[in-house]
Amino acid sequence: MPDRYLTPEDLASMFSLPSVETVYAWRRKRTGPPGFRIGKHLRYDPAAVAAWVAAQTALPDAA
Repeated sequence: MPDRYLTPEDLASMFSLPSVETVYAWRRKRTGPPGFRIGKHLRYDPAAVAAWVAAQTALPDAA
């Protein structure tokens, strides 16, 4: 992960998404990694993105 805040374009590239609009759709649906605004710009914390990926790939506990 880079040591800077990520742009929606960075996420689209990292996850090989068909377009950056997928990242915006995740945000609207609140299904993707948490993002925040800096002025008019949308940014993502690399640690939060890594945590989101880990949560998506974690196996559920067998209880």
